[in-house]
Amino acid sequence: MNNIIKKIIKADKVLLIAWILAVISAFWVKPGSAYMDYIDFRSLGILWGLMVIIQGFKENSVFEKIGSYLMSKVHSGGQLAAVLVFICFIGSMFITNDVALITFVPFALMILRDCGREDMMIPVVVLQTVAANLGSMLTPIGNPQNLYLYGVTGMGIAEFIMTMLPYSVVSALLLAAALLLIPGRTRALSRAGRSELTVRFGSPVQIAIYALLFLIALLSVIRVVPWQVMALIVLVIVGGMDYKILLQADYILLLTFVGFFIFTGNMGKIAFVSDFLKSIVSGREFAISIVASQFISNVPATLMLSGFTENYKALLVGVNVGGLGSLIASMASLISFKAYSKAYKDKTGRYLLVFTVINIVFLAALVILSMVFSIR
Repeated sequence: MNNIIKKIIKADKVLLIAWILAVISAFWVKPGSAYMDYIDFRSLGILWGLMVIIQGFKENSVFEKIGSYLMSKVHSGGQLAAVLVFICFIGSMFITNDVALITFVPFALMILRDCGREDMMIPVVVLQTVAANLGSMLTPIGNPQNLYLYGVTGMGIAEFIMTMLPYSVVSALLLAAALLLIPGRTRALSRAGRSELTVRFGSPVQIAIYALLFLIALLSVIRVVPWQVMALIVLVIVGGMDYKILLQADYILLLTFVGFFIFTGNMGKIAFVSDFLKSIVSGREFAISIVASQFISNVPATLMLSGFTENYKALLVGVNVGGLGSLIASMASLISFKAYSKAYKDKTGRYLLVFTVINIVFLAALVILSMVFSIR
């Protein structure tokens, strides 16, 4: 039993925290059928479907092929850095920040090492991380908190995008400016480095099927196709085509969502707790979501705070901007850190220093922008 508990703690501390809070809250609100009403099955179903579909694309090397093609067009360090950073920024809007970093950070480590440009490694990987976290905020499918808030608010797709667009535009400009500070950006790349960037697609038939499934998932997100229909189609088609893909979805994240749904649902049923939390959060959604994200990351912060406010736009902006700052403000940032530290164990301190400085600069800039838009 102790070994099982240790494995759970090692696997995901946020999952453990979510379920500890859920169990504690159950002492005040007796478990029953009402618990099912807490859980946003629509968000979980769509998130699961997207995870499976995107994993199918990954298995067929779609994203690596796109990156390989773009790499074949670059000639200098600055161009290389720009492609590696903006492929994360744009890619995260459609494949989530986590998948963008899982795919393109190891790709960047390989390319930069191959081209003899390890001097660019830390700034490029850090900017890739910032780019993925900020690019993902523009669309409902860019990250889990967006998908959840898009579902519970009933917000239209145009309204959602227009809410986040100013922050995305400023983020893109900041990234472009940061790229100008990359060391040796005008230096030409070695041909040897670029010549080995050959990646082969997987099955064309499977890629076409996953593209169709992705379209169905998007229609489900914008409420054209019922999420139950989308999930069933994905289950049947992917299960029949390659059932192993179904096992590669992030079930830890889905279980974490369920734990927080139960906790926040129970807290909402305890009158004095609910009133207290609403009094704290109301009118301060933006600031509190940023602060909370620094300590528990922005996805749990979203789930915990969403039950105690009706100002969802401020919360939406806050949890996305709150992904900047500390290393755990967005759990996606840990993906880059782990990939880099595995390859360069002796330079993790420098990585963390550069990461923190760049994140604070970007966070400060977007907080100032929020003041212009009077987001609270």
